Amino acid sequence: MCSLMIKIESLTKSFNSLGVLKNLNLKVEKGSTLVVIGRSGCGKSVLLKHIVGVLRPDSGKVIIDGQDIGQLNAKELNLLRKRINMVFQGGALFDSLSVAENVGFELLEHTSISGKELFVRAKEALSLVGLRGIENLMPSELSGGMRKRVALARAICTKPEIILYDEPTTGVDPITADSINELIRSLHDKLKVTAVVVTHDMKSAYKIADRIAMLYQGQIIIEGTPLEIQNSEHPIVHQFVNGLAYGPITETTEQFK
Repeated sequence: MCSLMIKIESLTKSFNSLGVLKNLNLKVEKGSTLVVIGRSGCGKSVLLKHIVGVLRPDSGKVIIDGQDIGQLNAKELNLLRKRINMVFQGGALFDSLSVAENVGFELLEHTSISGKELFVRAKEALSLVGLRGIENLMPSELSGGMRKRVALARAICTKPEIILYDEPTTGVDPITADSINELIRSLHDKLKVTAVVVTHDMKSAYKIADRIAMLYQGQIIIEGTPLEIQNSEHPIVHQFVNGLAYGPITETTEQFK
């Protein structure tokens, strides 16, 4: 069995007395891809922000590779964050920087890497996501799918041990979304990184996940393989994965994203 990379114990978080995460428990093995599904606004992005240490829990623990991040000082937390990278929903590219500068931005900001070496690292990362010869283009010259791929290249350029994905296929057409899913799966097979992906796109979840967990009313209500989730008879899970408009899940109140 693989050892754990991420362990979340009784994670609780509220905003203005509204509970978003409630005694949430979750484990992610090293080198695996866990997809967290759930409706928009159920707290999936809040969960990611706790894993990277941007938010601190009201109670509970987030343990990364054996380290309780709530016990780390600022220097130790910054060192840990260098092992983690994130792909944001909209790509979050800097319009004033070239593609190469976007891809190598974190190296440029946090290391003494030379301009020449930065360009080489950026080209290598772009090659891994199927983009060659676009290093000098600007983000405004890219299609939506290309921008997503550049964001992926930026995430892997620092050679992280953990990659977090926030709705990676949002805002693109189904064919582009499928190519992004293929790319995410391929990258994790090649690079052996640990990944947590949050999405409400079940096609994406089934394609890229080793395991899937569903977040509902602040807790993980089910976890299993893609096949187990697809065949689940749990009424809330069944409604969500089949995209049904009526059922127990429609009675929930939307919270924070």
